[in-house]
Amino acid sequence: MAKRIIEKGLCELYAEDAERADWLVFGRRAGAGRRGFLKGAGLATMSAIVGAAIPFHRHMPAGLIPAALADELKDFQIEGKDGLVVLNDRPVNAETPAELLDDPVTPTERLFIRNHGNLPDSTDAQGWKLTVDGEVATPLELTIDDLKSRFEPVTQPLQLECAGNGRAAFNPPVSGGQWTVGAIGCPEWTGVRLTDVLDAAGLKPSAIYTAHYGADTHLSGDPAKLTLSRGVPIERAKNPSSLIVFELNGAPLYPMNGAPLRLLIPGWAGSCSQKWLTRISLRDQVHDGPGMTGKSYRVPSQPVEPGADVPEANMAIIGSMPVKSLITHPATNSQIAGLSSEVRGHAWAGDRKVEALDLSLDFGASWQPAELQDPVNPYAWQNWRAEVRFPQPGYYEVWARATDDQGVTQPFGVTWNPGGYLNNVMHRIALTVAG
Repeated sequence: MAKRIIEKGLCELYAEDAERADWLVFGRRAGAGRRGFLKGAGLATMSAIVGAAIPFHRHMPAGLIPAALADELKDFQIEGKDGLVVLNDRPVNAETPAELLDDPVTPTERLFIRNHGNLPDSTDAQGWKLTVDGEVATPLELTIDDLKSRFEPVTQPLQLECAGNGRAAFNPPVSGGQWTVGAIGCPEWTGVRLTDVLDAAGLKPSAIYTAHYGADTHLSGDPAKLTLSRGVPIERAKNPSSLIVFELNGAPLYPMNGAPLRLLIPGWAGSCSQKWLTRISLRDQVHDGPGMTGKSYRVPSQPVEPGADVPEANMAIIGSMPVKSLITHPATNSQIAGLSSEVRGHAWAGDRKVEALDLSLDFGASWQPAELQDPVNPYAWQNWRAEVRFPQPGYYEVWARATDDQGVTQPFGVTWNPGGYLNNVMHRIALTVAG
């Protein structure tokens, strides 16, 4: 298994000092400012590097890294996966390049991997048991065959996204896996409704929160330590789209995606969807397992200055994921032969629905609507497409901006938080149009 190692890259360079980065990369005289730079030799250098003239250069914001230069991803292979980029190998975390997420339903081999510890010694479905206990009238111990025979099966495409997707874009940088855009997928899951299982156990009135436990082991090797144990409010657990899952795209779960049994709480932080699931305990308080306390999977309850030290008391637990979109075709840095191209991708909005998807070719100066499909079921992502026309040959960036059913639109810049969570900035790709 390979590990991606990158010395100081372009994104880090710009994050530290955008003007100095302009000078180092493009040879612009320090102090000239981005506007002056884009009128003289700096513009000529940038155009040469991206391989074409930049018709809308006057709209480029200060400190913007051309998307053609921002892609530092390298392809490594993981058995059973196709083209995922390995971020680290202990634990294994790997994301999917945007162009490999073009399918309406994400293939298993292209679903990202997010682990917190070591895989269980065995992921054999035979003999696997799920315990449901705590604030219930009738504690349950269920095999996977019990789940299949006692409860109605459900098969649906549902979104799954890591809360840290996009962490690599935070400035100042934050610790944790440096995900770009590929910790998202919408494969087809098969399982049973979590609410049906909870009903069978008989929730007590005191039950207000779930607690999830898995069979993965702590990186330290200490069997007494849990890797991750998160939960959700009872109201979210009883949402009919919350599933206990045993199949992925019509086959048993892939081992690193939680085989043989996992939770799927779509639209919420992926850490709520416990892999290698062995126990669901109902609690009379907010769960306090690993990943639930301190600053883990929490964001400031109000905006803070980038780099601020936020007190734990001012941090709120992450729930629904924000509105977001992804351009999956063409791939960034593609060469376009004519003056038009189909552009397509996906959009999603956690517990909400996406109402509009707009594209810009001129660095946000103007926007055009894309054709946006409804989700095939609640919590599936929404596919979109548009035919775009370029006014002349040159270098372009296509920006995508989604708006949800509450009128919330993706921002241009990330709202900083110390965990590097919930980055939903507009996605952009680089294209060179030959005409």
